[in-house]
Amino acid sequence: MQTCDVVIVGAGAAGLFCAGLAGQLGLSVMLIDHSVKVAEKIRISGGGRCNFTNRLIDASAPHKHFLSENPHFCRSALSRYTAQDFIDLMRSYNIPFHEKHKGQLFCDRSAEDIIQMLLQECDKGGVKRLHGCAVQAIATEGAGFKVQTAQGEVQAGSVVIATGGLSIPQIGASDFGYRIAEQFGLRLVARRPGLVPLTFDGAEWAPYASLAGLSLPVSIETGAKKARMSFDEDLLFTHRGLSGPAVLQISSYWREGQPLHLNLAPQEDIEGSLMQAKVRSKKLIANELGAWVPHRLADAWVAQDPQWQRPVAEASDKALVQLAQKLSHWPLTPNGSEGYKKAEVTMGGVDTRDLSSQTMESKQAGLYFIGEVVDVTGWLGGYNFQWAWASAFACAQALKQKQEIAS
Repeated sequence: MQTCDVVIVGAGAAGLFCAGLAGQLGLSVMLIDHSVKVAEKIRISGGGRCNFTNRLIDASAPHKHFLSENPHFCRSALSRYTAQDFIDLMRSYNIPFHEKHKGQLFCDRSAEDIIQMLLQECDKGGVKRLHGCAVQAIATEGAGFKVQTAQGEVQAGSVVIATGGLSIPQIGASDFGYRIAEQFGLRLVARRPGLVPLTFDGAEWAPYASLAGLSLPVSIETGAKKARMSFDEDLLFTHRGLSGPAVLQISSYWREGQPLHLNLAPQEDIEGSLMQAKVRSKKLIANELGAWVPHRLADAWVAQDPQWQRPVAEASDKALVQLAQKLSHWPLTPNGSEGYKKAEVTMGGVDTRDLSSQTMESKQAGLYFIGEVVDVTGWLGGYNFQWAWASAFACAQALKQKQEIAS
């Protein structure tokens, strides 16, 4: 039997970071993961360059960029470990990075730079790592825990669950964290795929299937009144529906049965421009549209109505108005999403009512939950990684404080 101060289950972003911090604070830490490769989600994120944080995070108003049954839960952790703190860590390792747009920061070279940094942080803290080792059971024992693994039993004063969610099962995602939460009587918020492409009925989507691969900037919205949410981002057509940053963002707010509304030319007054073109142009309507939207989209659009397949000068005002309205106020209702296989995150998770926002400790003393397994989900663009770093930091500080009190 092995003993340590803390067992951390899950060697993803939150687990690796928490392990390194706790180890460097003087705790004996064992980090266990059922996968042989650590941090696969970091490795594949951001096209392999990892969008590791976002400069625009407002810790004083987390509801702007984070979804949760209690969006203010994450304020404490985000304010104590900021995007600048992680940037400073990156710079201390001389890892080059760049900002794209809307505050999104990416590695210049590869996400592997961050993984190696986190592993070095663990080494500095003397963390013992067990990879390719499944945790079979966790039970309380005295004032601590007994953790049964495929490589034997471990006794620990505290256990941290950093197992992530259900998204991208092909790289090892599982429901382990949720099962442990339920075992210890914690409540769960219903889980669903987040930051995920949306799909449509095959027959309904047939006119647009040929647009697969086409990308363009759009305005997209869903919901009504206080629940209304909109984004100005790039849209990507797929064979089965829509993807791209615009749809990934809106998917976290979309509910089954709700329509989406898209403006495919948000920077252009299509109706006014078509009316002007009618006076001065002899071009086909599709050719005029090609000045404001991609030509493939223009061709697919006018193919839907014979009135749009003529020179703009010969079209009726009514036909041009209808065309403009469909382009700028396109309503469509998804029939679902691509599911966890394509989802970047899992919405829902361990109910924050059963966790301390200061320490990430659950109502089961000594049992902590951090990262994606918790009911905190950020926008696309580095927000979820910052939640991983911040919740891990809060947890590591709490573990140190607990040890000091005990001694």
